[in-house]
Amino acid sequence: MDEEAVNRPLVLVHRPPNFHFPFRHRLATQFNLFDPFDSPDSTRSSLLCRHAHNIRVLLCVDPTPVSSDLLSLLPALELIVGSTVGVDHINLPKCRRRGITVTNAGVAFSEDVADLAVGLLIDVLRKISASDRFLRASSWAKTGDYALGSKLGGKRVGMVGMGKIGSEVVKRLQAFGCIISYNSRRKKSAIPFPYYPDVYELAVNSDVLVVCCALTEETHHIINKDVMTALGKEGVIINVGRGALIDEKEMVKLLVRGEIGGVGLDVFENEPHVPKELFQLDKVLLSPHCAVATPECFDALEELILFNLRAFFANKPLWSLVNLE
Repeated sequence: MDEEAVNRPLVLVHRPPNFHFPFRHRLATQFNLFDPFDSPDSTRSSLLCRHAHNIRVLLCVDPTPVSSDLLSLLPALELIVGSTVGVDHINLPKCRRRGITVTNAGVAFSEDVADLAVGLLIDVLRKISASDRFLRASSWAKTGDYALGSKLGGKRVGMVGMGKIGSEVVKRLQAFGCIISYNSRRKKSAIPFPYYPDVYELAVNSDVLVVCCALTEETHHIINKDVMTALGKEGVIINVGRGALIDEKEMVKLLVRGEIGGVGLDVFENEPHVPKELFQLDKVLLSPHCAVATPECFDALEELILFNLRAFFANKPLWSLVNLE
């Protein structure tokens, strides 16, 4: 390694095996990237221990677990730069205790995730994908007109989570004339919509729930059987957060029994495995966790990661900070 490379700021790359992020070479022109997977299996642990006291920044590529044990190996760590919106793969309580700052991809991904959330909702309500299957099966000519859809305008939409993604979803739904209310960890003074501290009460007063909050111990299965029942037989659920925010087994039972109007899901509890019962239901729209799968998203992520790495080493403010409280 040349002298210039040695003098670049050191960044630990934490990634899954056989996963190579496309802008690595651009980062390598500005930072000294220490990637344990560049070394043979037999030397990785010793190399990490050798460098541990000099590592102030960890770049977490994909949702690679950042465990308590890993954090304990890095006594000088000050910053984790995440490449996903969700941070449930990072031990946040230990980061909070250690004073380690965490950033995520919220700023880069929120608009595209919001687009997909609204797209899923329109599709479920207007039965776009279901009617496409109906037509392709020649059912129109055989059985006549397809079932009526439902209008988006005027729907009472309950937002479960009002962070960056939730705010972008609301911006889009307001243009359709939807009536917004929300649930989050606490009431936000800058948000003018009705706030429900209890998700059950939010469901009682909504036609649609859009789920886009962070997955934590407190929000695991926040959409449970009682909440889904309260939403009612015509109610629709859209999930672009994490699969485990919904009690998937109970959701499947309620859908099969006709006790939920429809769902649009981009995430699942046991990805990539999806309950087979969902494949048979026209009121279910499925997407393979691809809300951020646009080139624009990944370009924005690259710029965000570069910005935060430069800002950290220049002692400047960071973007897309995760609230650890």
